[in-house]
Amino acid sequence: MLTLADFEFFGTVARSRSLAAAARTIDVTPSAVTQRLQDLERRIGVLLVVRTGGRLALTEEGELLLARGRAIVDQVGELTELFASRRGEVVGHLRVLAPLGFGRRYVAPVAAAFAAAHPAVTIDLVLSDRPGGVLASDWDIAVHVGESPAQRRATARVLAPNARVLCASPAYVARAGAPDSPKALVSHRCIALRENDEDVTLWRFVDASAVISQVRIAPVLASNDGDVVREWALAGHGIVVRSEWSIADDLRRGDLVPILGDHRLPSADVVAFIGARRGRLARTSQFMQLLRSALSPTPWRTFDPPSAGHTALA
Repeated sequence: MLTLADFEFFGTVARSRSLAAAARTIDVTPSAVTQRLQDLERRIGVLLVVRTGGRLALTEEGELLLARGRAIVDQVGELTELFASRRGEVVGHLRVLAPLGFGRRYVAPVAAAFAAAHPAVTIDLVLSDRPGGVLASDWDIAVHVGESPAQRRATARVLAPNARVLCASPAYVARAGAPDSPKALVSHRCIALRENDEDVTLWRFVDASAVISQVRIAPVLASNDGDVVREWALAGHGIVVRSEWSIADDLRRGDLVPILGDHRLPSADVVAFIGARRGRLARTSQFMQLLRSALSPTPWRTFDPPSAGHTALA
C-alpha cells in the first residue's frame, strides 16, 4: 500500500538530479535513499527510475506516480490548510521559483520574512537562469521577469514594472563613441545575457514615432549570469541590454549611461505565475501580498517609465 510519505519521498527523488542530491535534500545517506526507492519499486512491482548519463530519468510508471502522487499530496495539503485557516493559522509547504539575480535580491528576503512570520510554513526557493522554461504547475509561485511563453496557461499577476535599458560605461562611450541608430550597433562591441530560450542576439527598438527597428548583434561576450554581464559592462567591455531593476543604481551614480535615449526596448515587467487552484491557498495568497508589498513602491524606478506607445512592442 502506498502512503503519503511515499508520494512525498518520490517527489523529492524526481526533482533531484541524482540520488545523492535527493539524499542531501532529505538529510539521509545516499544508500538510505537507494534502499527506500528499491523498497517502493518492489511494493508496487514496477521500475520507477533509470540512470542515464549519470542523471536520473523517470520511467513512464515513474511519471505516472509523480503526477498522481503530487495531486494527492496537494489535496491533503489543501485539506490540512483549510482546517488550519479556520484556526487562523497559515501552514504547509510553499514552492517558489525565481530568476537567479532578481530572486537573490528581492524574493529571497521575502521568503525569509514570510517563514519567520509563519513558523508552520516551510519554503523551497529555487533560483534558476531558465525560469521561463519551467511549467508553473510544478510550483506554487513562479516569478518571472518578462513574458514566459511556456507559462501562458497559468494565471499571471504583475508585481512591478520593469524597463529594459541599452547602456554602457562612460569609459566605453569615450573610447568607442555612442551609436546614433540601432543599426550602428553592429560596429560596436556588444554583450549578451542568455536567458531562457530567448533570441538574445536580436535587439528590438521603437523610436518616439513608434517606428520599430531591430538589429542582429554579434556579442563579443555572453553569459547566463546577469551579474557577470553587468560587471563586464561596468568594466567598459561593451554595450549591454539590462533590466532596469539590475542597473538602476549604476545609472543613478553614472557608472552606466543610457545609449540611444530616443529609442526604447520592449519592457519586461516582473510577473508571478500561479496555478488557479494554488492561488486559493492561504500560504500562496499571503506570500504574494508580502512580495507585492516589498516591490511597492517599485524600488528600482529612478526615471519615468516608457510611454504606452513604447511598451507595445511584443
